[in-house]
Amino acid sequence: MFKKILIANRGEIACRITKTAHRLGVRVVAVYSDADATAQHVVLADEAVHIGAAQPAQSYLCGDRIIQAALDTGAQAIHPGYGFLSENPDFVDAVEAAGLVFIGPSAAAIRAMGLKGAAKSLMTKAGVPVVPGYHGDDQTDATLLQAASDIGYPVLIKAVAGGGGKGMRLVEREEDFSDALASARSEAKTAFGNSDVLIEKYITAPRHIEVQVFGDGVDAVHLFERDCSLQRRHQKVIEEAPAPGMTQEVRAAMGAAAVRAAKAISYKGAGTIEFIVDGAGGLRPDGFWFMEMNTRLQVEHPVTEAITGVDLVEWQLRVAAGEPLPMQQDDLTITGHAFEARLYAEDVPAGFLPATGRLAHLQFDKSLRNDSGVTSGDVISPYYDPMIAKVIAHGPTRGAALRMLRRGLANTQVAGVVTNVGFNIALCDHADFAAGRVDTGLIGRDLDQLIAPQYDQVSVLVSAALAISCPVTTGFADGFSQWQDVRQTYDLQIGDEVVQIMVHWSDMRTKVWIGDDVHVIENGRCSTCRILPSHREGDGITVFDETAIKVIRIDPLNRASDSTVNQNAIIAPMPGAIRAVFVGQGDQVRAGDKMIVLEAMKMEHTLMAPRDGVIADVFAALGDQVEVGACLVQLDGDD
Repeated sequence: MFKKILIANRGEIACRITKTAHRLGVRVVAVYSDADATAQHVVLADEAVHIGAAQPAQSYLCGDRIIQAALDTGAQAIHPGYGFLSENPDFVDAVEAAGLVFIGPSAAAIRAMGLKGAAKSLMTKAGVPVVPGYHGDDQTDATLLQAASDIGYPVLIKAVAGGGGKGMRLVEREEDFSDALASARSEAKTAFGNSDVLIEKYITAPRHIEVQVFGDGVDAVHLFERDCSLQRRHQKVIEEAPAPGMTQEVRAAMGAAAVRAAKAISYKGAGTIEFIVDGAGGLRPDGFWFMEMNTRLQVEHPVTEAITGVDLVEWQLRVAAGEPLPMQQDDLTITGHAFEARLYAEDVPAGFLPATGRLAHLQFDKSLRNDSGVTSGDVISPYYDPMIAKVIAHGPTRGAALRMLRRGLANTQVAGVVTNVGFNIALCDHADFAAGRVDTGLIGRDLDQLIAPQYDQVSVLVSAALAISCPVTTGFADGFSQWQDVRQTYDLQIGDEVVQIMVHWSDMRTKVWIGDDVHVIENGRCSTCRILPSHREGDGITVFDETAIKVIRIDPLNRASDSTVNQNAIIAPMPGAIRAVFVGQGDQVRAGDKMIVLEAMKMEHTLMAPRDGVIADVFAALGDQVEVGACLVQLDGDD
């Protein structure tokens, strides 16, 4: 076993790898950017080396600096985590050329699976079923359009390199193909430096089921399947293992196909074979097809660990150190059911826009596994993925595990940034998902229902009023009387509504008036509403009613007059880089026309014209880095 390894990554995955390494007595070297000097993965490590600026291209993607850090600190091996350089074969070659061990597959294996078209040809030779499609080298518009027509709509355009939904577009009609192709190419070029695409038949009732494989370069096993069908924008939201509705016959067929795929490239380490499955009429041995292989550890690996009792990072370290597979196929079994929910800093009602900000308060349900790389006081920056944590629940049955996950999410408290906690809870409550009737289109079909606010406004307002007016924390400005009970009136904003509330404190009880309704609190209890936990920072109160609800105390002497939405300015909804500008001064536009493409947190966001008009000015140029709230384009008008 190694004595010291370097982890070429950050965040929750670096923290998770560190914990296993320390359990095995292995020392850890962390690397960090300017933005991560005090990050949790640095705090947990035995040593840490600064490698550059906050932008990944100047730090976590600088393979030469990472290798030098390993050499300088005496590390024997480098663990890539996932993302960044984890599937870069040139980095693997450089690591090995420096006399270090890469904890993962060979460069040849990564190259074999790195381009989806070539990988599918290889899988066909290995006897693994693949989806009908075009994987050729001819990338002309005419050839791709003809291929789509031959395959038959609907089709998927997919970037040949990379993953995570980037460079992927669903096309249901021939007349939409050209625009979708241009968009997919642009996003693929930005994300992967390669604009080539492939065309595949789109399965109308698709499920995304993947099989965890592990090899030692000679032999390989599978550790059963995970269902990752609950997706939005082709990105996973909640994963589970095993897949609902899976039979032993289908599991054996998928597992055998996945092992054939791993053995075909002499795979070493942890990997995932992703299958698209036809969910219409139940799972069948002839109803799944190879999509791609992820030649690394996956974000959702904890659910596999939960049902098998295997520590996949330990296996990675042991195999990379020269040991054979720790277990054979017959030794592996499934116990219970597990779910993983990804907790992101994102504004769900605004279209899942990534969010930034300081985590004023962060608290998890300690009865569950919570893989996180942040803590209270840390900042979610615009430079990296906005994941806060992965919440993992394991129970004896699917129903029990889902109830545990829901409870764990409801007990999770995050203040300071908006999150998708409420959205994940709504998914747990969704009747079809609870019954195991899931496909990749579920979220899109029921999106309005899933993002609708679900909280008790009266309980939230009363709890916020108590938090803002508590005599222990208030000062003279909040109201003081030497001879009388404390009374105070507040204007509290919740959503777009401002509500006036009066609070009356006395020795025995507290009364809160909302309009004509009075709520009496004695010994921390109220008969007419619930007293909810909260976190206060200045005039902002975050109340936790399963999800986090922001309430703001409004100064009545400083309230802004009512205003309408500015229809004349295109404002940056988040910090990011300008990847495309479609308009210039004097151009005529119609409502809905594309104006700007803003890239933030690994995703492209297209900003549209809010109305018909003429472009008065353009303040953004290709390549600019802009801050949230920056005016990018001005339409004609007085605002």
